[in-house]
Amino acid sequence: MGRLTSAVRISALALAVAGLSLGLAACGDDDDGGGGEESLDLVIGDSVPLSGDLADFGPPGDKAAQIAIEELNAAIEDAGVDHSVELVTEDNCGGADQQCAVQAARKMVDSDGASCIAGAWASADTIPTAESVAIPEEVLLISPASTSDEITGLDDDGLVNRTSPPDSFQGPTLSQYLVEEALGGAKNATVNVGARNDAYGTGLAETFSAAWEDAGGTVGEEVIYDVKLPNYDSEAAQLTSGNPDGLIIIDFPETYNKVGPALVRAGFDPKITFVTDGLISGDLAKTAGEDAVNGLQGTAPGVPDKDQSSQAFDDLWDQSKIEPDVDRQTFDAQNFDAVILCYLAAVSAGSTEGADMAEVVQDISAPEGDQYTWEELPEAIEALQNGDDIDYQGASGPIDMDENGDATGGVYDIYEFSGGVPETVDEIEVAAPTK
Repeated sequence: MGRLTSAVRISALALAVAGLSLGLAACGDDDDGGGGEESLDLVIGDSVPLSGDLADFGPPGDKAAQIAIEELNAAIEDAGVDHSVELVTEDNCGGADQQCAVQAARKMVDSDGASCIAGAWASADTIPTAESVAIPEEVLLISPASTSDEITGLDDDGLVNRTSPPDSFQGPTLSQYLVEEALGGAKNATVNVGARNDAYGTGLAETFSAAWEDAGGTVGEEVIYDVKLPNYDSEAAQLTSGNPDGLIIIDFPETYNKVGPALVRAGFDPKITFVTDGLISGDLAKTAGEDAVNGLQGTAPGVPDKDQSSQAFDDLWDQSKIEPDVDRQTFDAQNFDAVILCYLAAVSAGSTEGADMAEVVQDISAPEGDQYTWEELPEAIEALQNGDDIDYQGASGPIDMDENGDATGGVYDIYEFSGGVPETVDEIEVAAPTK
């Protein structure tokens, strides 16, 4: 398989979608922050999918959050500050039941005293969690995995943020990959698009299709399907009709466990089928069947492979005694960063009140402050205690939240499933212009 000739920066991606508004990264200012509070006691909630459509991602996400707490406690001790940080974890049912996600957040806030939540994961869970709990209760919410563009426009007073880029990046990235590599161009090429009927599926289908058509390609069949159907034979027949040059599937593992076999029965070709982040799971072949998985290619927010702090996080994962049998998975580094940012926001604000942390979290994740990686947490704490501005560099990359709380810096990994395992074959860098 060919390699991408160069990293695709956001200036190039913007050409893929006419009128696409990505926003500029939030810039830290030179004013002293609220740091220096002698005592802080912070409770962080971990709203993680231990069941439901995204259950494949839950255990690695939870392990990442626990590792983050270990690193924070060690940094607090090294920095010599009177701070404490506690993690409480609840299953958000992974896109299968939005009320479950809301109840999980409410329990962590009302019963456990969490003022910052890492989560939820499914966009269809994060939106009601934000509207029913985070915004009215003024709790800082940092999702590691909710990528729907609907989240960008929430009226949230800065309370809703995320450590992975929104789908306004992923749609053009996937289109660009098809144009430059996988299909060798868009002109005279037709793809069919299938997507789950929720905020994630319909939004990303729209963003991809706009980028693909702007590049000169054609969308043949678009099938938006319910996630509770007993089988998907008719949908699969429609998706494979017309002899398309490519097939796009935007889904989560639990639904694809039925969609995939239906596509096999319909005679689809996995080698010209492309999926998005919700299906980049190491367990997908076990549950959907290797015939429905091997050969698939796809995109997902990843980590910069050559970045030292990302490599160090990989080593930390392998050395950790927490759940030693749990392997790395998509969005684990983003959840690690979400937990770290909850704490750093409290230190910067000098407060564990969600509204106070929301006022600073975007600044400390983006330029212009001095850069500190997760390996430099004691130094970052000291800087924040002194009222200095920082630019946190995460295990998942630079993050660089904009004024909407959307991550605008990082990479997308290009995956190919082989032997039942998604293997990274390339990465595409995305970054907003700096001020």
